[in-house]
Amino acid sequence: MSNELIWLIIGLTGQALFSMRFLVQWLKSEKQKKSIIPLEFWYFSIAGGVTLLSYALYKQDPVFIIGQVTGLLIYGRNLWFIAREREALRELRNQNQAASS
Repeated sequence: MSNELIWLIIGLTGQALFSMRFLVQWLKSEKQKKSIIPLEFWYFSIAGGVTLLSYALYKQDPVFIIGQVTGLLIYGRNLWFIAREREALRELRNQNQAASS
């Protein structure tokens, strides 16, 4: 298999991962009958973004590289917000349990 074909497969895989986030978001929203962004959306965003960034670096495309790096920072920040919120909720539940004991 040629080097170009391998990188084409990597690029297409990244695009497929990136596109999966929209499918997951759509299906979850349909199930709940409201617009939501599930945690999986952000994981697919990061997986697709990292893979596409690798492809962009290989292609040496500065526009594509800047776009992917920017997106990855945003996706990571959103996951950090989600983790921080979940930790705060966990602490609140623990405090409520301790208070009711």
